[in-house]
Amino acid sequence: MRRTPFRRLFAAALLVASVLAPMAMAPATAVHAAADRYDEDRYDKGRYDKDRYDKNDCPRGGLGPELTARMDQAVEGVRQEAGIPGVTVGLWLPGQGCYVRSTGVADIVTRRPMTTDLFMRIGSETKTFTATALLQLVDDRRVRLDDPISRYVRGVPNGHRITVRHLAQMRSGLFPYSADPDFVHALLSDPSRFFTPRELLAYAFRNPNTFAPGERFQYSNTNFVLLGLVVEKVSGKRFADYLRERVIRPAGLRRTLFAEGPGFPEPHARGYTNQTLSGEIEDATDWNPSWAWAAGAMISELRDLRRWAEVVATGTLLSPRTQRERLKTLPTGFPGTDYGLGIFESGGWIGHNGSIPGYQSVTVYLPARKATLVVLLNTDVTYEGQEPSSLVARAITEVVTPDHVYDRPAPPR
Repeated sequence: MRRTPFRRLFAAALLVASVLAPMAMAPATAVHAAADRYDEDRYDKGRYDKDRYDKNDCPRGGLGPELTARMDQAVEGVRQEAGIPGVTVGLWLPGQGCYVRSTGVADIVTRRPMTTDLFMRIGSETKTFTATALLQLVDDRRVRLDDPISRYVRGVPNGHRITVRHLAQMRSGLFPYSADPDFVHALLSDPSRFFTPRELLAYAFRNPNTFAPGERFQYSNTNFVLLGLVVEKVSGKRFADYLRERVIRPAGLRRTLFAEGPGFPEPHARGYTNQTLSGEIEDATDWNPSWAWAAGAMISELRDLRRWAEVVATGTLLSPRTQRERLKTLPTGFPGTDYGLGIFESGGWIGHNGSIPGYQSVTVYLPARKATLVVLLNTDVTYEGQEPSSLVARAITEVVTPDHVYDRPAPPR
């Protein structure tokens, strides 16, 4: 096992690191009936309601035997080559069919198989929820995208010139707190530690800004922690409460939540990372995600993410004008990827991916085909410099949408 460099960024979507050693594999499993409704009142006890599963989610026949077999081969091939413990894939192509499968294991110790009903941490996909919350306040005329962040949050370096839009576009120039060595040491020394948003920002603000506002793209969780504080300031509600009341419930998501501590509803997959002090792979399932807050602390599952992909891409919770603002993408400097307001475009697919120690995901929508793709993995360890979630998504889209290949290359360190 190659040691992971200590300064590796904890990142979420566009940041990468070391290599995953091969893990033992299990055969692919067929579609599994899933728990359909997450019960908030029972969350602390890890219970859920199994009574309302939509059995017509992917009717028999799928994409047909030939295409289904090609998909099975593509997904399992990447999983084994990259040493991914478990993968869940959902692909819905209107007029053509669907593909819902899990392969591999959810727990490398017990060999429990990966299934399609599992809760997963979704990392930076949280940013699509945070951006939606912010843009609702824009629709309510309580926030303006070109307001300086200093109007809402004090103490931001160069905050009188950095706008809300700059933050949502990842073009603020604020230092990413997750790249601060002291932050990394604090988190890895005690992954159960609870961080407040202000503590996270303190790690960022002790470093100089990296460029002038709007000058270029730099992926930074600092931006979305600040946007979470804007939502709280303007709405007068706790961020988690606002998300639940104005975003999660109106979107019809029944098994999605903003995690405020290490608790994890059942059933869930165990997650594996090498973002550790030793560089060895460890179980990160119960790490406290407070360090990611509005940039990456959410939990969801396959079918909720299917619904969310279309909500985000079509602007269901926003006015058409504000949705157009969200979808105005700019180059990131990485070939094949443009970024809007908490959303990216790759090969015609729009949405976001997520990475948090132990887990990766992709949730994207293809307007040209009205297609939805969701990929969920229980590792964040890269393979030959590539994020495993991107490898899986690319393999799938090369088979089913060859004119629209999801090909978001990982940037260099």
